[in-house]
Amino acid sequence: MLKKVSVLLFACFALLSFASCSGEAEKTNLSVFFVPSRDNATLVQGISYLPELLKAEMSEQGYDFETVSVYVGTSYEAVGEALDAGTADIGFIPGGTYAVYSDGENMDVALTATRGGLTKDSANAADWNDGVATESDSEYQVTYYRSIGIVGQTVKGRELADTINNGGQITWAQLQDCKIGVQSVTSSAGRVYPSLLFNTLYENTLADIPSDNLIQVSGYGGAAAAIASGQVDLAFGYADFRRDYADEWISSDEGGYGHTLTIWEETDVVFVSPGVYNDTITVSKKTVDADLQEAIEQAFINLVNDMTALAKPSGDFNVVADIFSVYSHEGYVLADDEDYDVAREANEIVNG
Repeated sequence: MLKKVSVLLFACFALLSFASCSGEAEKTNLSVFFVPSRDNATLVQGISYLPELLKAEMSEQGYDFETVSVYVGTSYEAVGEALDAGTADIGFIPGGTYAVYSDGENMDVALTATRGGLTKDSANAADWNDGVATESDSEYQVTYYRSIGIVGQTVKGRELADTINNGGQITWAQLQDCKIGVQSVTSSAGRVYPSLLFNTLYENTLADIPSDNLIQVSGYGGAAAAIASGQVDLAFGYADFRRDYADEWISSDEGGYGHTLTIWEETDVVFVSPGVYNDTITVSKKTVDADLQEAIEQAFINLVNDMTALAKPSGDFNVVADIFSVYSHEGYVLADDEDYDVAREANEIVNG
C-alpha cells in the first residue's frame, strides 16, 4: 500500500506543471477573440502585435502563459458563442453581443472601452452635415457612442438627405424602397440601436423593412464601400466610422473607393441614435477565475496606455496603444454587468 501511495505522489509531483492531483489542468494558453467589425487586413495587422505584448504584460501580473493566441471570429455571434462555451478566454465584443450571450453564468464583462468625445454629438442629424470632418478629443474620454445612418450619392440617398437638411422627417413610406446596409444581428451600431431608433420613430424595426432591401455588409469597411459604390442607399455605423474610411474614400489604390470629393462632402447623416454603451472586453467564466480576470483587466489598461514604440512598426501601428485603434479604443475602465441592461432591453425589442 505504501508503495502505491509513493508512486501516486511521485506521479503527481512529476506532472505538477501540467495538472494538479485533482486532475485540474494548469492553464498554459490564453486565447483572445475579436469580432470582424473592421476590414480583415487592418484587423489582422493590428492584433498580430498583441500575443507577445500581452504575454509579457500577463507575466508582470504574475501569470506566465506559454502562448497567447489571437483569432478573428467569423461573426459577432461566433465570438459570443465561443465565450459562452469557454473555447475563448477573452473576447472583444460590442455591448449588444454581450447582452445577448451573457446570462450571469458563462461570461462576465471585464472592461468598457473609452474613446475621445466627438466634435459632433447632436441628436439632430442635420447638425452633422456641414461638410466638415468629425474629429475626436482624446483628452475627453467617453464610455458611449452613437449609431448614425449615412447616405451617399444615390437618388434615394439624396432624397433622404434633402428631407433631413431641409428640416423634415423621413417617413416610413420613404424607407420601403431604400437599400439599407446592416451588420450582424447583435451589432450595436450596425443593427440593434438603429432598430431601436426605428421602433421609437415608426413603431417598426429593421426587420420590418422588405427583406430584399436589407443588405448584409461585412464590417464597417464593407458599409463604407457599399455607400461609395451605390450598392446601398443608407448604411448604419458608429458615429466616427466615416473618419476611419476617409482615406479609402478618395484613394485610387487597391482597396480605395476612387472618389474625387471627400467622404464628408459626399455623405450625409440622416439618422442618429441615443448613446450606445461602448464595446467590451469580456471573459469566459468557464476558463477565467476572479484573480485571472483582475490580472487581465490590469494588463489591458496598461497596454492601451503604453506609448512604447513597437518593435516593427507598420502603417498606423507605431506604438503599443495603436493596436487598439482597430476598434477606436483609447482607454478602458472597469465595467459592471448592469451597465449593459439597456442593451439587453434593446435586444429584447429588436430580436425578441
